[in-house]
Amino acid sequence: MKRTALFFGSFNPIHVGHLIIANTMLQQKDVDEVWFVVSPQNPLKERSTLLADHHRMQMVRRAVDDNYRLRVCDIEMHLPIPSYTVVTLAALSEKYSDREFCIVMGSDNLNSFHRWRNYQYILDHYRILVYPRPGSERCALRDHPAVTMVDVPMIDISSSYIRQQIAARRDVRYLLTEPVYQYLTEMHFYES
Repeated sequence: MKRTALFFGSFNPIHVGHLIIANTMLQQKDVDEVWFVVSPQNPLKERSTLLADHHRMQMVRRAVDDNYRLRVCDIEMHLPIPSYTVVTLAALSEKYSDREFCIVMGSDNLNSFHRWRNYQYILDHYRILVYPRPGSERCALRDHPAVTMVDVPMIDISSSYIRQQIAARRDVRYLLTEPVYQYLTEMHFYES
């Protein structure tokens, strides 16, 4: 059975921090691959700040194309909006019964995990691999048997920071992979 870690996000845009986290997850002895699950709408974010779904999917494809253990997953593009992780997990588990899924999340999300829809069901049925995020406090769920803390370099890069830098006409080329940087530049994304 393939052990697949699901890395959820809007990836608006995907950046090197995301890829460092995914690569570190691949080094875990019980992770065979990482799927970037591109979300059409996070219930906690306004849709108006997002690029069109197909552009964000294209950027993730370009970012992971050279690593067969990383892939983009569009399952949430075919599910009701807003996207809820528990619904996505059920759909993926039904579609790919040959895989064992776990979730990749930042420690900031673990701190608010108790507010997620059916969070207890997720804890009872899936493992959660948690990477550190700057400024997040230790929470009780950290010691839950389903939660594994993973030592990942703490990189304080965010997609919103990249968008702000592009809008201010600053160079972001080293925060993105070359294919993603080229795509953003050609399409003039986030420039205004």
